[in-house]
Amino acid sequence: MNAKQASINKQEKLRAITYSMDLLIPGLYFWCPYFLIRIGGAIPDDNPYRYPGTIHSYIGIALVLPGYKIFTTYQGSYDA
Repeated sequence: MNAKQASINKQEKLRAITYSMDLLIPGLYFWCPYFLIRIGGAIPDDNPYRYPGTIHSYIGIALVLPGYKIFTTYQGSYDA
């Protein structure tokens, strides 16, 4: 895998974390420049349009519990 493919793959994984946090889908999410962890959550549903959200921080952790409770270090907007 070359650097460009790795970058695209990382962006897609980060987009899945953003999507899951935005929709308050239960899970544990951690992101940093070197790796991403998503336990739970969902892959973005791009039908009828591509989910545009992104996270504007390099490092963060979030825990989303059932009942729409979110605990996160991220305080920004998920919008593009």
